[in-house]
Amino acid sequence: MSWTDERVETLRKLWSEGHSASQIAAEIGNGITRNAVIGKVHRLGLSGRVKAPSTAAPRPRVSQPRAHRPAAVQRSSAMGGGMVRGNTALAFAPRAYEAPVLKPIEEVLLPMSERVTIMELKESMCRWPLGDPATSEFRYCGGKSDAGATYCPYHSRMAYQPAQDRRNRSKMQVPRLT
Repeated sequence: MSWTDERVETLRKLWSEGHSASQIAAEIGNGITRNAVIGKVHRLGLSGRVKAPSTAAPRPRVSQPRAHRPAAVQRSSAMGGGMVRGNTALAFAPRAYEAPVLKPIEEVLLPMSERVTIMELKESMCRWPLGDPATSEFRYCGGKSDAGATYCPYHSRMAYQPAQDRRNRSKMQVPRLT
């Protein structure tokens, strides 16, 4: 396949008349493909061409009834603006900032632990472990616990949480896949 002067003239004529690259390739034939036509058009630097008139009549625009339009369009119409398009089409309407209601801060008292070893631990002492059991620095809280309780009041709140709080926390966690 080679571009002869005759083929180039045919290409220029058909291109200026608005024929597509596929139509020109079919007209010239002899192994000339659509891609070859497009490449030659670019190498020749042919300018944009006049588009062939369309046989189909343009479709008339049908506006949607107000109730069926998207919320963003309804909002923009209600605010007096025209139709919203582009990157602001789904933008939220500005609202005043409402400060969140904060819960009162609970006073947290850390107990003064006695840090006792297992040998020093007595029945009325807190058995909350402190540190790594594999080290010699391991101790128990040793704070005063209520009669029959395992831990001091502070560690009891950590160990024994109300069922309602546990349920709320478990709902917030991501479920495990099995």
